[in-house]
Amino acid sequence: MAKDKRPAGLDALKAIRHQVPNSTLKTIIARPVAAPARPAATEPPPEDDATFFRKQVGVLQAVRGQDRAEISKPKPVPRPRPQIIEPEPETPRRPRRVDENDPSAVFRAALGDIAPIKDFNRVDLSGQRQQANPQVRALESWEAPAAAVDERTLNDPAELFRHIAGKVAPLKDKNLAAVTKPTPAPLPRKREEDEREVLREALETPLSFEDRLDMGDEAAYLRVGMPRRVLTDLRRGRWVVQGELDLHGLTRDEARAALSHFIAQAVLQGRRCLRVIHGKGHGSPGRIPVLKHLSRGWLAQREDILAFCQARPHDGGDGALLVLLQAGTTTRS
Repeated sequence: MAKDKRPAGLDALKAIRHQVPNSTLKTIIARPVAAPARPAATEPPPEDDATFFRKQVGVLQAVRGQDRAEISKPKPVPRPRPQIIEPEPETPRRPRRVDENDPSAVFRAALGDIAPIKDFNRVDLSGQRQQANPQVRALESWEAPAAAVDERTLNDPAELFRHIAGKVAPLKDKNLAAVTKPTPAPLPRKREEDEREVLREALETPLSFEDRLDMGDEAAYLRVGMPRRVLTDLRRGRWVVQGELDLHGLTRDEARAALSHFIAQAVLQGRRCLRVIHGKGHGSPGRIPVLKHLSRGWLAQREDILAFCQARPHDGGDGALLVLLQAGTTTRS
């Protein structure tokens, strides 16, 4: 390849100096040579907050273990493993010769390998028992009879038992609890005396004029043969009411069964004066007191009823009856 032999730079100008007119050459020389154009500096792109923060912080490493120093636990000091020394086998002892005819020797030989318990965790009361109970000492001092048993004793069971028992004292303590029998309920003697006295006075005292006025027109019943004074005392409240039966809300059959049971229980319990509440009939159809008339008819049919009458105003008035029973009779409906 041929080299380029053309002059470069000022040599080129000198070579063409004679070829270019002087005026043109002076103009070229007088013109300042412009400096070479530099490339324009490029502005960096704007940085975001995350890039700026990373540039300022630099390279960081996370702290391990939550800002705590890791301290390794010291290893335990090695200890020598203990050597197990095996005991030398003992030579078995020769078994002792046991007399088979001796029961105690056989028993001790059977229990030879058993060690007794030193502490039973119990209080020793043997001394106290012997001191407190002389019967125990008598039993412990008992000895079997050494005399030979004859044939007559062997054939008689009673004699054989006495021979085996020997001198035995019966036990005073039978290990039985002394249970006291419950005392019976006290009898109301005073009340019975008062009732007999009231009945006696009613039978013996004649009926006065005031008693006749006090009878009124209300319904009452008195057994045949009983004096009118009995009914008067019942109406005036000389008999204490000992029981009460309320028939409100019951049907006809229920009321009759309840009344029959109530009177039967009262006779068995020894009660004499009762109050039967039959109501005034305000809740019945037509406001008719149905149980009022029925209860009077049921009471009049019983043989254990001496008398009954309408109760006093503070005891129920015309809505209740006071009934006097006969004592010591059996009920029969």
